[in-house]
Amino acid sequence: MYKIAVIGDRESVYGFSSIGMEIYPVYSEDEGREKLKSLAGQDYAVIFITEALAEKTQDIIDKYTKETAPAIILIPGVTGNTGQGMSSVLKSIERAVGSALLD
Repeated sequence: MYKIAVIGDRESVYGFSSIGMEIYPVYSEDEGREKLKSLAGQDYAVIFITEALAEKTQDIIDKYTKETAPAIILIPGVTGNTGQGMSSVLKSIERAVGSALLD
């Protein structure tokens, strides 16, 4: 059975455990990179990652953008929304339908 993970700083991911998601708080860029690689190689269908951590691990995320699983979805952290998550969703929609829907 596939699982859902949330990775990022502790303050941003802690609440997701209350809705049954597996949380993985990380405390450094290196720890975040290693945890993302590890989770991507396991039975996770979806990995939510904070935008701040995603900025530091974009090369790893790029390796999985063309894969069916895991879907790596950017979420805002407690430090705020950078817009990177919405941009990522729009690019995915454009790739799926062949044109930009929300210009």
